[in-house]
Amino acid sequence: MLASVLLALFLPCLGMSGIFIVYICLLWYVSSLNQPDPPLPVKPVTVLGLSASELEKLPKVTGKDLVMGTDCAVCLDEIESEQPVRLVPGCNHGFHLQCADAWLSRHSACPVCRAKLDSDFFNALENPC
Repeated sequence: MLASVLLALFLPCLGMSGIFIVYICLLWYVSSLNQPDPPLPVKPVTVLGLSASELEKLPKVTGKDLVMGTDCAVCLDEIESEQPVRLVPGCNHGFHLQCADAWLSRHSACPVCRAKLDSDFFNALENPC
């Protein structure tokens, strides 16, 4: 009686273990047949913003010298009269120094009017003639 109970429990476990081993072997065999896919083409990284040296070439004034308005379009806070301000050349929009540097390091356009800051502007500053 005890032997038949043990056989009734042991045989299904042995059968399931055999099926599992066959399944694992088939998975290994199929994966060894597959050749690795060719690597995907990598999109070149393009720098969209301005470099630190280009940011330093942009004009700096204080908040009281602003003509176009006293709101920073990046942080939406008002620019106080004694705070340092970075002006975007061409459109003369002003922003907090830290806000403008953070924005322009990732984008090469004014956050208000989207005027592009071309490399011609920076070359003209180096060679005024």
